[in-house]
Amino acid sequence: MPPLPIIETCRKRKRRPSVYSLQRLGEEEFPISRSGSFRDNVRVFLREFAEVEEYNVRGSPVWCTLLNHEAKSSVIPLYVIEEDVVRSSEPYCDHCRCTGWSNHFVSKRKYHFIIPVESEWSMPLEDDVFDLQTHLLHGVIHTNGFGHLICVNGLEGGSRYLCGRETVDLWDRICTSLGARMVTVEDSCKKRSLDLRLLYGVAYGHSWFGRWGYKFCRGSYGVTKNDYENAIELLGSLELDQIEIDFGEHKQCKRIKQVFRYYREMSEGHLKTLKDLLRFILIIKSHAPQKNKLHAAPAPPSLSTDSPHKKLSNRSFMKKSDAVENEKSQGYRSYSTVAANLGSRWPVRRLEYAAGVIVEALKEMKARKQSGMTRQDVRDTARLHIGDTGLLDYVLKSMNNVTVGNVLVQRYVDPLTRILHYTIQELGECSEVVEQKKDPVIEAVPLRVVSESKAGGNVHGDHLLLLYTNVLLNYPSSESVRAAVQVVLDSKHFIKEWPLWDSDDKMFQFVCRINPSLIDMRTEQITELPPGELVTVSLQATVFDLKQAIEETFRDTYCILTNFVVSEIDELKEDEDSDLLFGKLESCSALTVRGYGIDLESDLKFQGGCDTWMVKCVCRARDDDGERMISCDVCEVWQHTRCCGIDDSDTLPPLYVCSSCCDEFADQQKRVLLPKYEFPNPDQMLMIGAADDYFGEDEGCLGMIMFPSDSFASEQYIL
Repeated sequence: MPPLPIIETCRKRKRRPSVYSLQRLGEEEFPISRSGSFRDNVRVFLREFAEVEEYNVRGSPVWCTLLNHEAKSSVIPLYVIEEDVVRSSEPYCDHCRCTGWSNHFVSKRKYHFIIPVESEWSMPLEDDVFDLQTHLLHGVIHTNGFGHLICVNGLEGGSRYLCGRETVDLWDRICTSLGARMVTVEDSCKKRSLDLRLLYGVAYGHSWFGRWGYKFCRGSYGVTKNDYENAIELLGSLELDQIEIDFGEHKQCKRIKQVFRYYREMSEGHLKTLKDLLRFILIIKSHAPQKNKLHAAPAPPSLSTDSPHKKLSNRSFMKKSDAVENEKSQGYRSYSTVAANLGSRWPVRRLEYAAGVIVEALKEMKARKQSGMTRQDVRDTARLHIGDTGLLDYVLKSMNNVTVGNVLVQRYVDPLTRILHYTIQELGECSEVVEQKKDPVIEAVPLRVVSESKAGGNVHGDHLLLLYTNVLLNYPSSESVRAAVQVVLDSKHFIKEWPLWDSDDKMFQFVCRINPSLIDMRTEQITELPPGELVTVSLQATVFDLKQAIEETFRDTYCILTNFVVSEIDELKEDEDSDLLFGKLESCSALTVRGYGIDLESDLKFQGGCDTWMVKCVCRARDDDGERMISCDVCEVWQHTRCCGIDDSDTLPPLYVCSSCCDEFADQQKRVLLPKYEFPNPDQMLMIGAADDYFGEDEGCLGMIMFPSDSFASEQYIL
C-alpha cells in the first residue's frame, strides 16, 4: 500500500484538503480557546480543521482531518462522527455505566474520533464502525465533555505508521485542546502476553496510561483505590534478596539470580527492590536501539543454564576518516537538516543559533569534566544568551543524536531519578580510543546497551517475561503477594480529569447543576447528583444573562432538559435579574439551579438506562463494573459469576438462585427427595439438571437450578 493512500480519495473534492502535522495538532496548529466548553470547541474544530465527507454513518455526518506523519512520510485520516443520541439505536453509554457514571444525564450527541486500520484508509467508513476493536484509535466524548478512550492499537496491533504512544499522545492533545473534562480508559493493554497495568503498576506506581495523567478510577470485584494502592506498594517493595530466598527451593531460582546479578552489576548495586528492577529494565528496554545500531555491550545472561556471561570491553571505537559514514550508520543527523524539516514558526537560522548556544553550554560542562548536564541546567545556562524560553524548549526537544558542527549531541534519562540529561562528543577527537563514561547511571542507558540474543529475540523482554511469570504470577507460598497481584489485575478503569481553565480575564465560568429536589433519583442505581455543566458569560453579564446562558447550555446538552427554564439560582436568591454578576460571584464557582420543564418521563434520562436492576455481590460491588454477571431468578439481584463460583468458560445455567434466596427457600419450601444421595464435591457449585436421571420422568421436576452447595449440604431440593 502506498504511504499516501488517503490523498487519492481527495482528488474529487471541490477544494484541496488541508494536511496538519500529526505531532503538532492540538498545540501550535489548533488555536482554540481552552476556556470554552467542549460542545463549543468541537464545533469550531469541525468547521475550521475538518472537511465533511459525502456520506453518513448510521445517519450521522462524518468529518475527516488529514494528519501528516513526517517521520514515516504518510498521511493519516482522523475521522470525527457526530452521533445523534435521540435517533441512535444505542442511546445509553455502556462505558459510562461501567465507569460509575450511571447517574450522568444522557447527552444529546456523542463525538467519535476514529483512525481506522490502515487497510481501510482509502475506503468509506461502514455502519459497524462503532463496534470494531481493530481501529488504531477510537475515542468518544459526550457533549458535556465526559468521554472514553475505547480502543488503541499500535505496532503490535498491525499498524505500520503509528505506535501506541504516538496515538495516545494525539488523543491527549485533542482532549486538552477541545476542553474535555474527564476521560476514562479501560486498561487491557498487553505486551507479549504481559498485562501492562500490572507490569507498569509495580514499576512506576501507575498504569501505562499514567504517563498521560490517568489515575485509578474504580476497580472490578469491589476493589477500592486504597486496595489498589496497598497492592502496588506491597509488590513494589518486595526485596530482591528476599525473593532469592523464597525461590531457593524452586527450579527457577538459578535463572532469577542470574537476572538479578546482571542488572545489579549494570546499575552498580542501586537495585534493591522489585520496583527498582522492573523500572530499570523497562527504561533500558525503551532506549535499546535496533540491532547493530550501536557497538555491542556486555552479553546478557542466558535464560538457559549456560555458564555466567563474560563482560566485554566497555569501550567504543571511531576513526576520523569514518565520521561521515558513521553518522549514517548510527542514525545521526545534522541539526541544520532537522531544523529545516521541523516546520517551526521560528526561522531555521534562529533554531540553528539556539542549538549553537546549547552546544557551547555543554562544552563548558565538559571542560569542567562533568559527565552530563540536566535539561534544566542546559536551559538555565542558555537563557543567559537567549530570552525566548519557548524557543529553547522547542530546540531542546528536537536535539537527540544530532550534530552541530563537529559535535554530536545526545540525551538520556537517568533510570533512577527519571531526569533528562544531555551529553556531547566531538567527532574529530576519535582517532584514538574514547572511553565510555564511568558514571554508573550513564552506563545504564542508552550508551551501554545489551545486545540482542543470537536468535534475534528481545533480551530485556525475555527477562521481563521471566520475572512476570514467576515472581508476579507464581510467587511461592505467599497468599498476600497473589492477592495483591489479583487486585492490580482487577483494577482496569482509569481516569484523567482536566481542571477548569480560568485564564481568560474577560469571561466568567461557572459549574451549574440542577437542584436534586427537581430530579427523580432512583435509589437502586442513582445515588448522587449528576455532574454540573460548564457555563460561560462575559464580565458585564447580569443575573438574567446568566440564567439565559444556563438555559441555552442545558437545552443544547441534555435530552431531558430540552425545554428547561431557569427560575432561580440558589446562590443569587436575593438578587434581581438586572443586577451585575461582577463582585457577587467568583469565576469557576459551583452554582445550584432551580427551574421547570424537565422531562422526567423520558427514557433518555440517565446513562444507566431506565431498568431498575440492582447489583449486590459478595465482593462488595454495588454497581456494574463491566465484568461477567448473573442475576438471581428469585430476587433479581446481579452478582459476578466469578464470585458465584462459575468460571468464565462455563455456560450460564438457565435458572440460578443466589445463596440468600437459597437459605430463605430452605426454611420455607424445601422438600427432601433423596436424602441418602451424596454429591461428589460439596465444596463447589452444584447444578441439578437432567432431573429424570435422578428422579424419573414422573417426579414433577420443573427444570434445573444452581445452588451454592453449602446451603443444603448434600441434600437435594426441587421447586
